[in-house]
Amino acid sequence: MNATVYLDYNASAPMWPEAAEAAAEAMRAGANASSIHAPGRAARARVEQARQSVARLVGADPAGIVFTGGGTEANNQAIRCCGAARVLVSAIEHESALSADERAVRLPVTADGVIDLEALDRALAAAPRPALVAVMLANNETGVVQPVAGAVAAARRHGARVHCDAVQAAGKIPVDAAALGADSYAVSAHKLGGPQGVGALVLRDPDGAAPLIHGGGQERGRRAGTENVAGIAGFGRAAEIAAQRLDEFARLSALRDRMEAEIRALDPGAWMPGAAAPRLPNTSMAVMPGCESAAQVIAMDLDGIAVSAGSACSSGRVRPPYVLAAMGVDEDAAMCALRVSLGWRTTAGEVDRFVAAWARLRDRTARRVA
Repeated sequence: MNATVYLDYNASAPMWPEAAEAAAEAMRAGANASSIHAPGRAARARVEQARQSVARLVGADPAGIVFTGGGTEANNQAIRCCGAARVLVSAIEHESALSADERAVRLPVTADGVIDLEALDRALAAAPRPALVAVMLANNETGVVQPVAGAVAAARRHGARVHCDAVQAAGKIPVDAAALGADSYAVSAHKLGGPQGVGALVLRDPDGAAPLIHGGGQERGRRAGTENVAGIAGFGRAAEIAAQRLDEFARLSALRDRMEAEIRALDPGAWMPGAAAPRLPNTSMAVMPGCESAAQVIAMDLDGIAVSAGSACSSGRVRPPYVLAAMGVDEDAAMCALRVSLGWRTTAGEVDRFVAAWARLRDRTARRVA
């Protein structure tokens, strides 16, 4: 029996073996990174080495790296603890950003899934100050890359701060926090081949974040709780590898584009929301008319292929994907969308297996409709 073809990297990427070993080594060593004895100092060294590695990956100051329990926590800390009188979020943000402030103003996006910068400027002009803008660097469902630098420029004109969810972008495309200019960023280890349950809030001003979790003085008082040394060590090693292999990751765009071309050739009615905009090289959301997303995911799973109907945080939903709804996609079409996300282990042969499975499902759907 053929091994499962894993094409759900945007949900969670398989760990790099080196990252798994770094985490295991730290786990075997044990010790609390806040202890001053030799084992504690060794644990602290692992944490600080990882801090340097994550900072290099995203072009940030290591002093501004705050280790968290993941991207969701980082988004919540940046938004809930910012002290803003008004929060403005793009309508396609991850649900952790959308739900962090129930009073947040949702900003529209274009049909291609790109934040409407003119609408942002108008919303900022009407918003009480100080304001915070939350805009992701790349969407987790469509892969569409957002004009973060443009959003920062608009925010600065109105004295607002900017938080950028870079969870899906880090390790897949170059990220230069300093050049983009946002005040904070969220990143997550398991999206780039590190362990689950660890991430980071990246601050332009190292002292520019109030804590979400209170207690001890860990992370310079910015995030209480004993450091997850093993997870952080694995995160750091994964960040190093991802930084070294960014050019290699870019090759996935050719595989993705070929896959999409073959799908469209098989069914001219199939289409990819957001395909006209700049996207992550590994991400495709494809609409198969007449076949609901859940049925596609199940059929693919039975065929030995792991894909998703969108964000793993909300894939159990039966409502249309909110990202596609924000893009103005018809509800019937949105309910037939499938997310395919490639990664560091993906081969051309695996993409071929997916296309063949897609063709078989398309044929079955066509016969059923007929």
